[in-house]
Amino acid sequence: MSMGKKIQHKVETAEGAAKKAFGKATGNAHLEAEGSQEQAKGNAKQMGDKLKDAGKKIKNAFKH
Repeated sequence: MSMGKKIQHKVETAEGAAKKAFGKATGNAHLEAEGSQEQAKGNAKQMGDKLKDAGKKIKNAFKH
């Protein structure tokens, strides 16, 4: 996984968290829900990145 994609996924998670917090602070339930959704999406992408990296490490361990 490229470093650029990893950073992009972390930014997506952070943006979602910020939007969620702003929605909660202003009482905007729609914005809060949208932020939660974006944050979860970013977290899922980060988990996928970690699984891909772990798979590569396992693959490389059996090569040697």
